[in-house]
Amino acid sequence: MTWITTVAYEEAKGRLRTLYDRVKGPDNNVDNIMMAHSLRPHSMEGHMHIYKYVLHHSANQVPKWFLEALGVYVSLLNGCAYCVEHHFAGLTRLVGDKARADAMRKALEAERPEDHFEGEELAAMRYARALTRAPAEMHEGLVKDMREAGMDDGRILEVNQVVSYFAYANRTVLGLGVSTDGDVLGLSPGDNDDPDNWSHG
Repeated sequence: MTWITTVAYEEAKGRLRTLYDRVKGPDNNVDNIMMAHSLRPHSMEGHMHIYKYVLHHSANQVPKWFLEALGVYVSLLNGCAYCVEHHFAGLTRLVGDKARADAMRKALEAERPEDHFEGEELAAMRYARALTRAPAEMHEGLVKDMREAGMDDGRILEVNQVVSYFAYANRTVLGLGVSTDGDVLGLSPGDNDDPDNWSHG
């Protein structure tokens, strides 16, 4: 599951049990990425706050499926199979069209987002690739490209935050050897209108 000790749901007490109860899915399942924080519950709490607010908040204007697609792309670029599989499952559920989701994945795996995306979505994918691959080489032109394609600055910020969040999540997973063993793929907080509802369903 991970390269460090974790605390199972059945063994959790106090603050950790409270947090597990907030993030768990069916049958008391807690995603391994969250369980990886179990020796320091405060870092799990921080992780869930940023995850919920960046990907699953009602104030976001970028469609949730596209935020998930960005997450899949960043995770592919970082070689994080855990996040790819989790978020591709979520993306497929949100899109509701397996063939369309598979076409997206094929384009992203080939690092050819232009094979599936266009306009502001393609500009956002190119921004995501640049920020993931060479963050010190970022330049304003990449932001201007998104703006010229039709994105306002608020949605550009959303793209930036999703790309940045996945850099963190990928490194959490890769640095601690988190696997999908025992996880239920594709679950996510569903109630966008309640930022405090972290339940995975």
